Amino acid sequence: MNRPAILLLAPLAAALLTAAAPAKRKAAPPPPRPPVALPMGDTVRVAIVTEMGTIEADLDHLRAPKTVENFVRYVDGKRFDGMTFYRAMHLDWGDQPNGLIQGGWSGDPRKVLPPVIHEPTSLTGISHKAGALSMARFAPGTATSDFSILLADLPQLDADPKSADPDLQAGFSAFGHVVSGMDVVRRIWDAPRSPTKGEGTPLKGQLLEPAVKVLSVRRVVLPAAAPLSPPAPVSPPPAAP
Repeated sequence: MNRPAILLLAPLAAALLTAAAPAKRKAAPPPPRPPVALPMGDTVRVAIVTEMGTIEADLDHLRAPKTVENFVRYVDGKRFDGMTFYRAMHLDWGDQPNGLIQGGWSGDPRKVLPPVIHEPTSLTGISHKAGALSMARFAPGTATSDFSILLADLPQLDADPKSADPDLQAGFSAFGHVVSGMDVVRRIWDAPRSPTKGEGTPLKGQLLEPAVKVLSVRRVVLPAAAPLSPPAPVSPPPAAP
């Protein structure tokens, strides 16, 4: 990571922009954007199968159509198979657990598709609540494959149209929420982190060692006219011995 952190709001201090930003790699033309293979309704459910268990999430195609279609292109093309969750950001303030996990291809030009248009929360109305899925990015409109799953409410990631800072105005693009498997999210978040990886960047101390492999990401068929499921509860911290 060779890009400086941009602080969002105290006390997030140290890079919630790079918190959601994949590592930069040597630029290369991305492959053409494939069409979405199958039709999508207002809600698309996906199963993210990791070596630690399965996370199911509902993607809000009705309110964040471009972001969800981008994500589903990776799903339908099996482009997420073999990626990793490589980051666990722990925040030591607020109700615990607090922070996020992040996964994807870290901008690998061999794996990513062209960037997706930025859909701010001020347009979609999808807030950064516990269990939310949100696209990683540098500048608005640069998101490709990498995304985060939140352990707690982080409204600091929502768009702030009144801010004088363009990045804060844009915020991040939330596009769905976990409906089952927050215990898996918690296990990934609790996984060992390297004390040295990311030296000299805001990522130091946040990179998983080893990263958690994603075996597959697939659509899950929903019953006809299925309502949007409520978010899954976040598991409480382990009891003290």
